[in-house]
Amino acid sequence: MVSKVSNPSDPHGGPPLAIKILIAGGFGVGKTTLVGAVSEIRPLRTEEMLTQESVGVDDMVGVEQKTTTTVAMDFGRITIRDGLVLYLFGTPGQDRFWYMWDELATGALGAVVLADTRRLDACFPSVDYFERRNLPFVIGVNCFDGADRYAPEEVSAALDLDAGVPVILGDARKKESGKRVLIALVEHVLDSMLRQRGTDLSMATY
Repeated sequence: MVSKVSNPSDPHGGPPLAIKILIAGGFGVGKTTLVGAVSEIRPLRTEEMLTQESVGVDDMVGVEQKTTTTVAMDFGRITIRDGLVLYLFGTPGQDRFWYMWDELATGALGAVVLADTRRLDACFPSVDYFERRNLPFVIGVNCFDGADRYAPEEVSAALDLDAGVPVILGDARKKESGKRVLIALVEHVLDSMLRQRGTDLSMATY
């Protein structure tokens, strides 16, 4: 398992800053697609074919054409800039695989929660999970073809997000769109770290 952060890059060729990121969200929202679109290595996937045993167990509303499902995780890697590498871990979306989330979240510094406006309630469990663990996250709205479009402010209100949680509209199939979401997350993580450091310094003065 990847550790939280390795030593930052230095001018003498030291190792890059490595950040572990989770890609979460409901079933069929585009997590595997996002990891595959942005990864600079061949992504590791643990997909299996959906079978009749899934009927009545997995919520297929809105994703009736889906034929496979992630049963463990997706894994990919992307270099944002020189000296900054993100390791991406896509979580399984079905309720029956949520027991794996705690292990996947170990060492993660932040998360992208993918949302589908046709099934916005499917990302509520992911939002709740990261809020309860105080793990910085952003919402990446995967704008599916034919789906209604909403402004980021509308999505934020519908999800009852805390002020400051970024909401980014995009297309999980496109590398630049996915990279934009990941950059927004890195910036949000750094901002959260700076705020926490400021809080810790303020408490230390008392």
